[in-house]
Amino acid sequence: MTPDLPLHIPVLFLLTVLLTFIFFCRIISLSNIGSKKTIVIFFLLVWLTLQGILSYNSFYLDTVGDLPPPFTFIGFVPTFIAIFFLFSTSRGRAFIDSLPLVELSLLSIVRIPVEIVLYWLFLEKLIPDSMTFHGFNFDILAGITAPLIAYLGFKKQTLSKSLLILWNVISLILLTTIILLSVFSFPSVIQQYAFDQPNVGMLTFPFFWLPSFIVPFVFFSHLVALRRLTEK
Repeated sequence: MTPDLPLHIPVLFLLTVLLTFIFFCRIISLSNIGSKKTIVIFFLLVWLTLQGILSYNSFYLDTVGDLPPPFTFIGFVPTFIAIFFLFSTSRGRAFIDSLPLVELSLLSIVRIPVEIVLYWLFLEKLIPDSMTFHGFNFDILAGITAPLIAYLGFKKQTLSKSLLILWNVISLILLTTIILLSVFSFPSVIQQYAFDQPNVGMLTFPFFWLPSFIVPFVFFSHLVALRRLTEK
């Protein structure tokens, strides 16, 4: 756990996690899985609890020097395996095709408070400057434009399919960029830069919920939208 942080930083982040969880529940409730939504939400709560306990007890921070670093195969890999499974199976694709694109697009608004928290963590010397909008992270632009895309693009359907595809591709590139910036600035054997101010903040509680929950969910939302926009 990160000690001695100003209270507004973890509070805003926890509210962002809560908002993301609400989006998750809303999106799942509008899907085709019916009564199984309770099971899905239960497993998500188990996942969040596990990551919360590990990060609260500094597990990822204490083992970041191991090879491979546990935060990769315990905190990241399972979520992306789940995404791969959904896209590679017929039931998974049927589930994906039932998800509401309006809500999936609106989900990106969580990127706005996330970017604010990242900037505050940079000021506290817990992450490098490059991970913020002051550096090379322009992911906040996707969050600012998300309401317009959701309303005009998917609700009113007044935007062209090409524009919607372009927005999702650019948003996915922005998100991938910050993922790479984050991973390669961890104080680990795979660190490539930011040696003077590495990314230790994301390895602590409650901020590890960003790479283990918020980022994969937003990443998934763009993949779903691109599949739906390009399948016909």
